[in-house]
Amino acid sequence: MPGFRLPASAPAVVAHAAGDLRVEDVPLTAPAPDQAVVEIAYGGICGSDLHYWLHGAAGESVLKAPMVLGHEIVGVVAQAAADGSGPAAGTAVAVHPATPAPGDAKYPEDRPNLSPCCTYLGSAARFPHTDGAFSRYTKLPSRMLRVLPEGLSLRTAALVEPASVAWHAVARAGDVAGKTALVIGSGPIGALAVAVLKRAGAARIVAVDMHDKPLEIARAVGADEVLKGDDAEAIAAAEADIVIESSGSHVGLTSAIKGAVCGGKVVMVGLLPSGPQPVFISLAITRELELLGSFRFNDEIDEVIAALSDGSLFVDPVVTHEFTLDRGLEAFEVARNSAESGKVLLDFRP
Repeated sequence: MPGFRLPASAPAVVAHAAGDLRVEDVPLTAPAPDQAVVEIAYGGICGSDLHYWLHGAAGESVLKAPMVLGHEIVGVVAQAAADGSGPAAGTAVAVHPATPAPGDAKYPEDRPNLSPCCTYLGSAARFPHTDGAFSRYTKLPSRMLRVLPEGLSLRTAALVEPASVAWHAVARAGDVAGKTALVIGSGPIGALAVAVLKRAGAARIVAVDMHDKPLEIARAVGADEVLKGDDAEAIAAAEADIVIESSGSHVGLTSAIKGAVCGGKVVMVGLLPSGPQPVFISLAITRELELLGSFRFNDEIDEVIAALSDGSLFVDPVVTHEFTLDRGLEAFEVARNSAESGKVLLDFRP
């Protein structure tokens, strides 16, 4: 932006340890030549952000030092990259938060999301940790930035990253047009999977959750039927060709297996805890089910932006709450209550 000068510090959301979350000023350093400075507009609170706050860890990624959270972010370029790469100042952008490791050959070339040494914004998987972007200003490699089409609101675009996760999961199932789909767990990722399935032409979409609010959201974005998670008989009767398991629990995965038709596909996007899990796997064998993992996303982010822009992907009901940065701790408290909230956004604008 004309006349922009990077301040010495900016307010940010920082996880210090389990139960220790702070909104505090963090120092800002000059960007590298290939980095742009982005003024963050909105950030969506993800399950991993909640885990770092509540447990000091997200799966095997354990906090060893304070870390800025946040990877679901959109904003406006305040200062373009000095090397001329990336969008100009004043451009609205979404962010692809992954950095596959250079030279890491332990994954298929066309699936960089599987890079074992990949880093992600707001992740403690490596040390030093990779700071996230829940800050009023942040510097990001220009390759991470995706220009937002004119007319796409920043508030709607705040769902680009989680919608890309859902899009990738549905894509793992192949062609879903005309098929019955079952979504186990209707939190933000599950609800977004419903929206993606609807756009992809699924003939019947059944959404499952333990709580009424997520089911209300799932119906608003395209579910034809909703079921409570404890209604095992009704879930089994769904006989779905495609099942998206997004609850991240062994109970949910068992429900997914029971709800799949013989020869069906179960896409596992909900991240279960590490270690052995008690799952009804024998039924998956006798039904010849295809169990497919789904992890993050790749270039689907570009398709998601286009679909949000042309209105073919309807996701607005997924956002249920919005808080200014000074109410960041309250925002996290609301986000942890999955019975009453969908996606909770932080508004970083002054």
